[in-house]
Amino acid sequence: MKTLMIQGTTSDAGKSTLVAALCRVFANQGIKVAPFKPQNMALNSAVTNDGGEIGRAQALQAIAAKVEPETDFNPILLKPNSDTGAQVIIHGKAISNMEAGKYHDYKKVAMDAVITSHERLAKRFDLLLVEGAGSPAEINLRENDIANMGYAEKVDCPVIIIADIDKGGVFAHLVGTLALLSGSEQARVKGFVINRFRGDISLLQGGLDWLEQYTGKPVLGVLPYLHDLTLDAEDAVAINNNVTHATINIAILLVPHISNHTDFDALRLHPNINVNYIRHTQVIPDVDLIILPGSKNVLGDLTFLINEGWDNQIKRHLRYGGKVLGICGGMQMLGNIIYDPEGVESSLKSVSGLALCDFETTLTSQKVLSKVTATLKLNNRQTLCSGYEIHAGVSKGNALKTPLITFSQHPNGFKTDGFISDDNAIAGTYLHGLFDEPNATMEILKWVKPDLNIDPISIDTHREQQLARLATMCETHLDIAQITSIYKGHNND
Repeated sequence: MKTLMIQGTTSDAGKSTLVAALCRVFANQGIKVAPFKPQNMALNSAVTNDGGEIGRAQALQAIAAKVEPETDFNPILLKPNSDTGAQVIIHGKAISNMEAGKYHDYKKVAMDAVITSHERLAKRFDLLLVEGAGSPAEINLRENDIANMGYAEKVDCPVIIIADIDKGGVFAHLVGTLALLSGSEQARVKGFVINRFRGDISLLQGGLDWLEQYTGKPVLGVLPYLHDLTLDAEDAVAINNNVTHATINIAILLVPHISNHTDFDALRLHPNINVNYIRHTQVIPDVDLIILPGSKNVLGDLTFLINEGWDNQIKRHLRYGGKVLGICGGMQMLGNIIYDPEGVESSLKSVSGLALCDFETTLTSQKVLSKVTATLKLNNRQTLCSGYEIHAGVSKGNALKTPLITFSQHPNGFKTDGFISDDNAIAGTYLHGLFDEPNATMEILKWVKPDLNIDPISIDTHREQQLARLATMCETHLDIAQITSIYKGHNND
């Protein structure tokens, strides 16, 4: 197996997108390619078919590579639950919560997990396209590094560095990053990619010539700024979609530890649906539906919600005939109380819920991870749907006697999920990805507005269109032949 690593001068330089694009380019050539990210830090994750958890970007990259997502594509996943701590997930399974200092010492053990995954993939794939994390020039993180050059040195792979020109200072970013690397690390950097360029490329040529002469490294391409490129994001949340002639208005509460916000991409991308994320200090406007999203620190985010005064605004919304939907952690907030006796997500032992529905939740260290097909029971109809679960809570109570979801088969033996309130105004579910299904989306929107008549977006079709567009752009603006020569010519196994 050959290995090629994409590192960036900064976070959000375009590493994830470039790896996804190259996965599709090389997969289209018939190469058996797999994505890989040694260590990822993100709250937006995906469930694999083998019941593990990986970063959302690696799931997207797997789709781009035309393979099923698997836990070896992202052996270390860190899910922050505070400013200094995170849940540590190894090979798809949560092992513990760690503070940053403790995890820094744990990196030697984590590297073993990374190399184990690398070696397993080497037996099955021809090419591994690896995404770095942040920047390789973070001086305070270089000791025992497993995410960038530490990994590249360990497996002896070539590196391409990408930088975002739209941020400004692209030449300083590239030259400065290179200068902060060791001699052996500099040698394995085989070229640069400049991302998100706007304007006349001829005006940039003098800078490109200087960069190549000064560093001795080739510029492998300049990628244009792609307007309206919309792919599954791990971290950045699109605050609103600026729909001026909406037929339905939706508010999503942007809590500090929001997770799996890609649940709402199919809504946000629709030209007739107005989606607004409600931020700190903002008042929930008059809308048809309020959504409480998933959270990696449910007790902390519930406390935040109440401090914002959103609890009273939600109750007012219900009094005036609005609908409320809670997903995963958002569903847990709708109940009477949430217990966290083991400190799974925070130091808070319990927090009173919004008490809008009669049930309670206890967080446990045993996380439910599953991909399921199910039936949505809404509007006196039954609609086939699918989705995935990532949660550490067990909910019990009278509200759950009227479930929103029923399972024909569930890996954990569950028969039902969620609830619909007696007055038909509030619904909750642990299931992520419901809006990815056009039929399920239509039923939920008709629950909110029975006379609504729009065609929901298929997020799978949209994703494929975006990946095809991305691959075409890279084939046009990158020197794919030279990139191929780089990974084939370097001495890696």
